[in-house]
Order: sequence, then C-alpha cells, then structure tokens
Amino acid sequence: MVKAKKSLGQNFLIDKNIIEKITSTIDINDKNILEIGPGTGNLTSFLLKKKPKKFYVIEKDENLVSILKDKFKDQIIIINDDVLNCDENSISDEKLIVFGNLPYNISTEILCKWILNSNDKKIWFSHLILMFQKEVADRIISNYNSSKYGRLTILANWKLNIYKVTDIKPNSFSPKPKVESSLLFFSPKDNYLKFKNPLNLEKITRVFFSHRRKMIKKPYKHLFSENNKILTKLNISLNLRPQNLNFETYYKLTDEYEKLRS
Repeated sequence: MVKAKKSLGQNFLIDKNIIEKITSTIDINDKNILEIGPGTGNLTSFLLKKKPKKFYVIEKDENLVSILKDKFKDQIIIINDDVLNCDENSISDEKLIVFGNLPYNISTEILCKWILNSNDKKIWFSHLILMFQKEVADRIISNYNSSKYGRLTILANWKLNIYKVTDIKPNSFSPKPKVESSLLFFSPKDNYLKFKNPLNLEKITRVFFSHRRKMIKKPYKHLFSENNKILTKLNISLNLRPQNLNFETYYKLTDEYEKLRS
C-alpha cells in the first residue's frame, strides 16, 4: 500500500466508475496523450486499454516513478519532474490530449501556466480533461455577475471552451479529501483576441479585482488615467463592479491597454 504524500497534494483516484467516465470523455486511440500525476497508475491502466499512440506521464514523486516503471515497463514514457518546471511545448511534436488529477494546492497555477505559456501559432494540447477541487472548478466555469466570477474565470475562458463533465465525491479517492471535486473538459477556441504579452491580461484582471466589491473607477484610472474614449468605445460605466464586466470586455480592455503602450 503506497502512502499518499500530503506535501505533494496526493489523493489517488480509486473509483472505477469515475475512471471509466474519464476515459470515455474522448477517443484517444492512436493519439498522443499526457497524464499529470498518475500516482499508482489506476487511471493509467484504463487509458492504456484505449490504445494511445504515445503515452507520456509527468510524475514528481520518485517512489511512484519506480512503481510506474515496474508496472508499465515501456508502455509509458515517464518524465520525472515537477509539472510546473516542465516545458510542455517540447514534450511532443503532435498535440497532446491531457488527463490530470491535479494536486489541488497547485491546480490553478498549473492551468494558468499552460494558458499563458501556450504558443498562439500552435497550442500544444488538443484537449484537457482535468480534475479540480469543486470550488475552483465552479470559479472556472462561472459567468459574470456571479460571486464566483473572477480572474481565474476570465483567464481560463480566454483561449478555452470549457464544460463540466461531472462532480466527484471524496470517497472516490484515497485518502479521502475533505472537499468534493469536479472533472472539467477544455478545448482550445478557434478564435480569440491575441495579445503581445498575455501577462497584460493577468495585470488588468489583478488590478480590477483587487477591490472586487468596489466600483471600477479607481482601477480604471490607475490603468488608463483619464482616457474616457475607451469607456465610450467599450460601453463601460465606472459605476459597475469588476464582476459586472463580461469576458470580452476584459479582453478588449487588455487590447486597448497594449495599444496605448505600443
């Protein structure tokens, strides 16, 4: 029995019904796939039955790497590293279908890294099938005018189409987490507003949502001074609060911000 390491946010998926639901979300036959944090290989075993072309896994825990090597031999290509340190663009020449029971303590950091670092000319993945803490998943899929709507929502929905596959109870894992989980399905959008520096979107949302209960007058002036032409162009009222502006408004504000500095 392998003991999960709390420091690495490990909760091993053990529910076969959930595993089967995950593996049935998309056809991976003869496709290149990547699994993040395979643990003891419960999901890995089911994915292999679907006959992928190449199967990469990223696993940080060296003890688990040894178990995976013994269990799967040359059926998988193991990358023994922290997913936050990996250059995902260099893993495969072909787009990857990514599966992951992400460590909840770094799940948002992983998703943001992948979005901000993805190359606009060639996004390195075709689909993401990822588990998050339900509270985080609800933030990702929320909409404007909602209390859960915020920076993560805006960033995630910039390049990606997203839907929830299912919620997952704590007893589907070992050890049981204290919270429910959700499985989300992501696919890249065909069209989205491209920025010279994606970190400007991160900056715009950070400034606006630093005082989410207050009106946007102060953050707007901090970023755009007294430039009221942008307000008129984008039909924005300074009496609104950050959560009242939809996705597209934040993307257009970022675009205007970059134009002012070009």
